[in-house]
Amino acid sequence: MTTAQELAVQPKKELASKDEKTVPARYFVPSTDIYETEDALTLVMEIPGVEKQDISVNLENDVLQVEAKIDFAKYEGLEPVYAEYNVGHFARSFALSNKIDQNGISADLKDGVLTLTLKKAKQAVARRIAVG
Repeated sequence: MTTAQELAVQPKKELASKDEKTVPARYFVPSTDIYETEDALTLVMEIPGVEKQDISVNLENDVLQVEAKIDFAKYEGLEPVYAEYNVGHFARSFALSNKIDQNGISADLKDGVLTLTLKKAKQAVARRIAVG
């Protein structure tokens, strides 16, 4: 049985990085939902205010890294009357197993939502075996 949940503003989680940055800026961990289908994993990530050309998705050593940068020029001269979240870049990484086809990863951005589709490797896809 499900329980009712109240709607509440979720605070952004600031990324705690051990790396030194050459540009002083805040990085946040984007909220992400992960769905699994028979043939793929779908990651749905919220990155509001980011343009397509400012997103970097890289795969190295079985780690999928997403970095999305905000164009701060859009906010110059604005004085917020009320603000529920801080403006900053986004970064998140995911360790991939051998069940993911690393050549079958695609990305799409629409209305501040980045959707990554990670196709499963052939051996990871469930299949029915006929009995003879």
